[in-house]
Amino acid sequence: MFLLSDIIYLIAYKLLGYRTKVVRRNLEVSFPEKDEKERRKLERRFYHHLSDILVEGIWNLFASPRWILKHYRVINREIVNRYYEQGKSVVLMSAHYNSWEYMVTSLNMQLFHHGIGVGKPLSNKALEPWVFRRRTRFGTEVVYSNNVREVVDFYDRHHVPCALMMLSDQSPAHADKAYWTTFFHQDTAFLYGAEYFARKYDYPVLYYRVDKVKRGHYTVSFDVLCEHPNEVPQYSIVESYVRRLEKDITAKPEYWLWSHRRWKLKRS
Repeated sequence: MFLLSDIIYLIAYKLLGYRTKVVRRNLEVSFPEKDEKERRKLERRFYHHLSDILVEGIWNLFASPRWILKHYRVINREIVNRYYEQGKSVVLMSAHYNSWEYMVTSLNMQLFHHGIGVGKPLSNKALEPWVFRRRTRFGTEVVYSNNVREVVDFYDRHHVPCALMMLSDQSPAHADKAYWTTFFHQDTAFLYGAEYFARKYDYPVLYYRVDKVKRGHYTVSFDVLCEHPNEVPQYSIVESYVRRLEKDITAKPEYWLWSHRRWKLKRS
């Protein structure tokens, strides 16, 4: 698997220079304290990891449950499962940091809760139905923005404890509907959806971090961000998430998705 990843690295980075202008600009603004040599070293580590993520993302569509659970381990699932025992749904906030596709596929196997992954459909309409079936083959339910409210409301009314997985670091569609804060020295828009659902249904909010132990092996750990959403100021949940994410990225920056045009929106 990783021989293929190494080949993709050479082609995408060394030969084609895939999105190197975007990556270099993002790293330059986010880490002004690093010199050019340090940033280029970080850039190379990022492209090695990006190649791994691409190959693992494809492999994830075919891997067995046993293989996934061996290579993607949750180390403190009891933090989440105790809410299931109380009959409570939870909101899980994370990011495009380390591997996220394994979590989408295995969420329903990792926890007692019914797993729901909130995402975006593929731009390739011909491939989308097949990928959707593969990502949901172990029971995780994948929903999109056009039906997420309906789905969450249905399970809440029927008292089914769910784990609502939301990767909240992607760019919002509308600048005027986003929460704005400073993230890596820049005005940055963040999705408000996780806090919205937490407040509407009084769901506890947990942050989960994915650590790369070695190539192909990850651990997942949960922390409680907010247990009672309606007892804290508005936007404080998203802000806590942003600060936690920034800390994790700063510690191991090569594992975040720097090729994403994260700062394309401008504050009005």
